[in-house]
Amino acid sequence: MDANNYKAFTGKGRRRRHTQMSEINVTPFVDVMLVLLIVFMVTAPLLTVGVPLELPNTKAATVQGNDEPLVISVDGEGRLFLEDVEVMLENLVPKLQAVTGAKQDQRIFVRGDTNVNYGRVLEVMGEIHDAGFKRVAMVSAGPGTARPGTTEDSNQ
Repeated sequence: MDANNYKAFTGKGRRRRHTQMSEINVTPFVDVMLVLLIVFMVTAPLLTVGVPLELPNTKAATVQGNDEPLVISVDGEGRLFLEDVEVMLENLVPKLQAVTGAKQDQRIFVRGDTNVNYGRVLEVMGEIHDAGFKRVAMVSAGPGTARPGTTEDSNQ
């Protein structure tokens, strides 16, 4: 055998077959990012309080706080909701005390629809205040914006 035939059998002529790939494939990364974007776009509107209300506009500034407030909503028909659960006015205070653990400094936001009777909102706020909760605020839509602002109750 001559030397050229011997190289063919030993595999020394096929060195280029196992070269390292130096490119980064970003297609899986882009796919994952698009899926996450879609998931966040779908779930973001669901994170707001579930009772649809038409809030009145106001020029008041937004109240800042560190703790997560409880939200009580009064819809256009006068029905009462603690977060997303409908409650009767008689059961509101016991449910509030159960949720807060009778913690009197819990922030409570009252949201009232534009079409609801003003007396109904005051009745709800009176019940909350009589139960000993002092940090009660009303929520409004804000001055010409869709982002809600709040005004603190004068009894603080």
